[in-house]
Amino acid sequence: MDLIDFPSQSRDKTIQDLREFSRKLVRELGFMRASLAGSDLAPSAVHAIIEIGLHPGIQARDLAAILRLDKSNTSRQVAKLESAGLLVRETAADDARSSRLTLTEAGHALRARIDQFATDQVSHALRRMAPADQESLIRFLSLYADALSSENPNDAPPAAVVPASQIHEGYLPGCIGDIASLHARYYAQASGFGVYFERKVATELAEFAEGLPAPGKNMWLYVDNGRTLASIVIDGDLAARQAHLRWFIVDESLRGMGVGRALLARAMAYVDERYDETYLWTFKGLDAARHLYEAAGFTLTQASEGRQWGSVVVEQRFSRVRPR
Repeated sequence: MDLIDFPSQSRDKTIQDLREFSRKLVRELGFMRASLAGSDLAPSAVHAIIEIGLHPGIQARDLAAILRLDKSNTSRQVAKLESAGLLVRETAADDARSSRLTLTEAGHALRARIDQFATDQVSHALRRMAPADQESLIRFLSLYADALSSENPNDAPPAAVVPASQIHEGYLPGCIGDIASLHARYYAQASGFGVYFERKVATELAEFAEGLPAPGKNMWLYVDNGRTLASIVIDGDLAARQAHLRWFIVDESLRGMGVGRALLARAMAYVDERYDETYLWTFKGLDAARHLYEAAGFTLTQASEGRQWGSVVVEQRFSRVRPR
């Protein structure tokens, strides 16, 4: 992939520029106002509505971790939203001391208006940018956000809050087409791949799924309303004690929600019980994915130019040894 080549400058100048851009983003997105996103709610309350809508049944402590708020502040926000009729609290079945939060009908309606406001705001800005610049923006913002998260001086980042009911282990009817479609659209935009790549994903994935269940092989899917929106596969060789991580992809609508980390965590737990080493192949330039792999313990072990995909790319092999 093409990367923007910024002119070199001092570290102090880079920090100064990023701080200035960050302040401008805060102002332009409306975080300095008393209310946000065309609602009557404060920014923290708007974010609470969004997160509860994304994770129905989330516990208050997990909401506090996501929003980087202390317990008392979160309790006040939840109480205000509850009194406004926007959410309800139910005692957790597994812990009587905890409550789970869900949006009411009014809460869902408000979240829909907030989503539309934010979508329009971003859409209007993107119209002023070329498609290649949009791709670079997403890539670098993802890297910057992850870097900020890892260095946050507050509490450690929370574990991904992904409903277990939406992660399915094994084959599901329709998943092959969904996964092939996710790969085809993403890599057409990112690397210029075409029909050869889509056919290769579909045929090899179908051959793999047809052999399931099989010792040392498995797949996990994130499913929403019957559609597979994310996947990861472990294709292992028990005799060689080596596993191949394949077809790991997350729909763009789920980026930043922890779905990729949740799937990768399940796959790594699976291989660590069975294999000494896990490897994967990817392409140079997919920096957000590389950050995720390295956070899971993978290291780059090989790189070479490939021309068989319809465009010239640099193929990279990452390996991970089972933690001892």
